[in-house]
Amino acid sequence: MKTDFHSGGNKTLIFFAICALGISSIITQLTLMRELLSVFSGNEMVLGIVLGNWLLLTGLGSYLGKTATKLKSPLSALIVAEILVAVLPIGNVLLVRILRNAVFIRGAMVGVTATVVSCFVLLLPYCVISGYLLTLACCVLASEEGALSIGRVYFMDNIGDIAGGLLFTFVLIYLFNHFGILYVPAFLNLLFAIVVSLSLRKRFLLGAAAGVTVGLAALLLALDLDDVSTRIEYQGRDVVYREDSPYGNLVVTESAGQFDFIENGVPLFSTHNIEEVEETVHYAMCQRPDAYGVLLISGGISGTAKEILKYGVERVDYVELDPLIVKVGQKYVPKNLADERINVINADGRLFVKRTQKRYDAVIADLPDPSTSQINRFYTFEFFAEVKETLTKEGVLSLSLGHYENYLSKELARLIATAHRTLKKVFDNVLIIPGGRTFFLASDGPLYSDIAARIEQTGVQTQLVNRAYLSAMLTPDRLADMDRAISEKAVVNKDFSPVLYYYHLLYWISQFKVRFGILGGVLLLAFAVYLFRIRAVPFAIFTTGFAASSLEVVLLVGFQILYGYVYNQLGLIVTMFMLGLAVGSFVMNRMLPRRSRRDLVKLEFSIAVYAGLLPFILMGLGHASGEVVYSLSAKVVFPLLTLGLGALVGMEFPLAGKADFERIASTAARLYTADFVGACLGAILVSTILIPVMGMVTVCLIVAGLNILSGVIVLLKGKV
Repeated sequence: MKTDFHSGGNKTLIFFAICALGISSIITQLTLMRELLSVFSGNEMVLGIVLGNWLLLTGLGSYLGKTATKLKSPLSALIVAEILVAVLPIGNVLLVRILRNAVFIRGAMVGVTATVVSCFVLLLPYCVISGYLLTLACCVLASEEGALSIGRVYFMDNIGDIAGGLLFTFVLIYLFNHFGILYVPAFLNLLFAIVVSLSLRKRFLLGAAAGVTVGLAALLLALDLDDVSTRIEYQGRDVVYREDSPYGNLVVTESAGQFDFIENGVPLFSTHNIEEVEETVHYAMCQRPDAYGVLLISGGISGTAKEILKYGVERVDYVELDPLIVKVGQKYVPKNLADERINVINADGRLFVKRTQKRYDAVIADLPDPSTSQINRFYTFEFFAEVKETLTKEGVLSLSLGHYENYLSKELARLIATAHRTLKKVFDNVLIIPGGRTFFLASDGPLYSDIAARIEQTGVQTQLVNRAYLSAMLTPDRLADMDRAISEKAVVNKDFSPVLYYYHLLYWISQFKVRFGILGGVLLLAFAVYLFRIRAVPFAIFTTGFAASSLEVVLLVGFQILYGYVYNQLGLIVTMFMLGLAVGSFVMNRMLPRRSRRDLVKLEFSIAVYAGLLPFILMGLGHASGEVVYSLSAKVVFPLLTLGLGALVGMEFPLAGKADFERIASTAARLYTADFVGACLGAILVSTILIPVMGMVTVCLIVAGLNILSGVIVLLKGKV
């Protein structure tokens, strides 16, 4: 291979360039995850699609990187790639906001196929170029490093990932919006492009890098891209507020005096939605009109907290996770929280219920449908049992699920049956009210179905939820639909077996035409051929990549279930995994001359043991109690678990590079491709199907089995 690689100084520059790529990659990934989640109003399935596409396309770029051996000037190609990865993420966010409503119907949900295709097209340029850069760097370093270059590039990329993750988690999300965040890695990559160009005396490339840097700086100073793109995204509505918090992106729009609060692309509430406010409050409160204390989980800004006070309660404890929602709500609808009897608590509702010593006559969960694992944890057997401990002897729990418009689909019926069965496992009595949403009331005390009479007896004035409204809603045929739904067999929804989340996913998918067409068949056939032809060592990397992304998802979902603020900790957990990768690859690179194929087998078996133990560790943490134990498990145990997983995975890649080494480009491309394809499948399958359908224990056992299989193949067959 012809190369313009000449000195140790240039080698150092290449290592720093790869580190800059790692910083850019992790910051871009985390930022685009948040953007795409907002734009597609998605659940974890959307995140799985995004992550899967990211890994698949980066793997494709790594595979294409084997063509780097034909380049006359690979360092020049590296400089061009650094310039592109600097500016593409900013363009991606801009395109996401501008094109969403231009390509799809404004306000309508985007189907599965459209989401997959959109994410694929959007992520393709950046991911392919960044993947190509990894293999290209291995080729550039090959003249001096040989096989060791694969492991060293892998290590430096991990160092960049760690630095980027820490920067994102502890600094950037607190200081900048998404465009501001992406300017940081952009200027960093452009700086390295300029330095490398100067070192190699590439005048044309130096001019290009400097010109892009000046242009980007001018854009930063002259135009607020966040404001411009937001107004285009919400065209037709007056955007009065937009801000990012550690918990998400909050947008407030105003139209004819009505304020709409939108978080992460999902409408939270509107200030004049009388129907939703009154249904949420009065179905529950008319059961216990003499309630002394009420716990309201979310939704208080919409007016539900103030509406509860019509019953003369002494206090309403309103729990809201994101303090920004409360802050903005007090700015635009100050009357809704003005009464001193409303006690605002910024905390996760699930954790508050688990840890409070107070007792309530009513607990009202004003939450969206369980479309994510975060929300599903408020619909599980464990949560209902925790709520029961906070209720007085005849206290009542109220929650809602799904919109019912006089037609009960089998998907919605399954949601209702599962929620009812889960509540019945905890409470003696459960009452279903098919209003605008399907409301569930649960209590060990009596429940009354004549809602109109109960409200009239209290003398409470309502605008919409009255006898006429309830007569239209609680018709015999609608009530009969509820009876038919709960007569079907249903399973219990649990924390670590979130079937209700899966059923809601099917309910969401049922609204679109999802077909397994020619493209799906071609992809399935290509994957089958790939697995059939893959060698033993790349297959081990494939199963390790699958295990890495699968178990990382298990850890993220497990954290969400137990503590409820994974969005805030996403960057830290991902960073700890990357730190583990770096530690593992560094240690293995130091020991590499003394290691053999048998050590690769031992690592596969070690990952299998980790996978088998992980779900039982998580369940043990779930049963732990006490402030000290809680703090240690969230802030120490989880980071250590993630670090340990990363270390096991990181140790394997350099060893595989040695065990399967032929030529530098082909070996690097083969291993990176196997790693990314395995990780892609793990991210998509586990987050969207396997955890909801099978539960975490089964998923971890599947991962363990795959790694045992690959270890046996490496041990017995060598190359296949």
